[in-house]
Amino acid sequence: MTNGEPETDIGDARAFDEGEQFRALVQSVHDYAIFMLDADGYVASWNPGAERIKGYKAGEIIGQHFSRFYTEEDRANGEPARALATAGNEGKFEKEVWRCRKDGSRFWASVVIDPIRDDDGTVIGFAKITRDITERRDAQQELERAREALAQAQKMEAVGRLTGGVAHDFNNLLTVIRASVDMLRRPGLAAEKRERYLSAISDTADRASLLTGQLLVFARRQPLHNERFAIAPRVERMRQILATTLGSPIRLILDLAEDSGTVFSDPTQFETAILNMAINARDAMPSGGQLRISARRVEGAPTAAGQVREGPFVAVAVEDNGIGIDDETQARMFEPFFTTKAIGKGTGLGLSQVYGFVKTSEGEVTVQSSLGEGARFTLYLPLVGEEAGPDAGSDEEADRAATPIARQRILLVEDNEEVGTFASGLLGELGQDVVWAHNAVEALAALDADEGAFDLVFSDVVMPGDNGVLLAQEVRRRWPALRVVLTSGYSHVLAEEGSHGFELLRKPYSVDSLVAMIAGRSRRSA
Repeated sequence: MTNGEPETDIGDARAFDEGEQFRALVQSVHDYAIFMLDADGYVASWNPGAERIKGYKAGEIIGQHFSRFYTEEDRANGEPARALATAGNEGKFEKEVWRCRKDGSRFWASVVIDPIRDDDGTVIGFAKITRDITERRDAQQELERAREALAQAQKMEAVGRLTGGVAHDFNNLLTVIRASVDMLRRPGLAAEKRERYLSAISDTADRASLLTGQLLVFARRQPLHNERFAIAPRVERMRQILATTLGSPIRLILDLAEDSGTVFSDPTQFETAILNMAINARDAMPSGGQLRISARRVEGAPTAAGQVREGPFVAVAVEDNGIGIDDETQARMFEPFFTTKAIGKGTGLGLSQVYGFVKTSEGEVTVQSSLGEGARFTLYLPLVGEEAGPDAGSDEEADRAATPIARQRILLVEDNEEVGTFASGLLGELGQDVVWAHNAVEALAALDADEGAFDLVFSDVVMPGDNGVLLAQEVRRRWPALRVVLTSGYSHVLAEEGSHGFELLRKPYSVDSLVAMIAGRSRRSA
């Protein structure tokens, strides 16, 4: 004792050798099962944490093989021996796996096994640490379920916006068709007005076709059909549908250079992109304004990264003098489902279709806009050689389609009653002999019964049983000289597998395209 205070006996503190200190540390741990195994896997020590987690007292488990902690199926698969071998050979075994308690219940465990070696490096035992992480696993699974539920809710919200916008767009189209039909039924309607309403129905059908094509491309159910086409005449032929879409308060100006060039892309998707940008511009000019669409040949195209791609391009610009676009909206406007319009007023797919079309065409798209200053969208599409024939949408094709066609016997294969009735009647009006089969089985039976009597098989793709592609392949195998044309408006078969070289007429088809098909001028798809 010094100055009346007890002295600390340093020797007592040092009396705990390292082994005793470690044993005391291990015995104080209750959240981890920490114990030793001999070289053969028998339990050599046990701590309170092991008793709490596994349910065995030290006297019950020391001397027992550690494999009793494994599930029955893991023991049958040799997992205990494999774990010790891995620890001995690789220096550690670590895994998250099911383990068993004394009462037979299971828990999700984090297991680590380390080898213990003597001075010669020989394995003389193993140190094993096990932690019960069942609660953590359950929490992770609950979090994942919550994330999935949130993703599903967001998906349903997006689908709600999509369906609301699609319903809005189609209701507008149906309104035009319904009203035009009602007017056409009025007696004494002037020829000029009759032609106007017929044109309105035709234009509206074109717009509906573009809308469904946009949806199918987004859903990856519409195969792309690239071909060479000249930009200027393609945009010019859209003049009427653009004017109808924009309405009278908006002045449409087409400024198309004759030498704007030819591209290799999907013309339908090009038209859809132009129409989508025009609709976007229209909505930015609620009180009216001016929309200018221009096309010019340029050298080089600016990229989103601020660089310039070399080469000849056609720059197709759609420019309005509307309310403009703020920076925040510009950063997101090409995202699918993103829209600033009220619910039910837009699908949020228009500009995402524009972006997707440009990228699949190996082009670029830029936007110049600020609030109150209007907006300018520019598509840069790479030019190709000029050796292409007439534009696919030119008047020359329509003239060819109007040429009288030879009478043929056509096997129509269509499962839909309304479409089948209409198509067979239409083919009959065009002077063709038609036999209608409702599915592939009926079609093959008709061919077997009257072999050599048909000039053409015209088949839908989506049908119960064998689809149109399978039917066409069977026809090709058995009657290789018989011509087959497929038709479809929606087909995962075509999107995923292609049309296997058969001719394809896409729905909705016009009378002109049907005539061209009969005459042997429909598109052959690779």
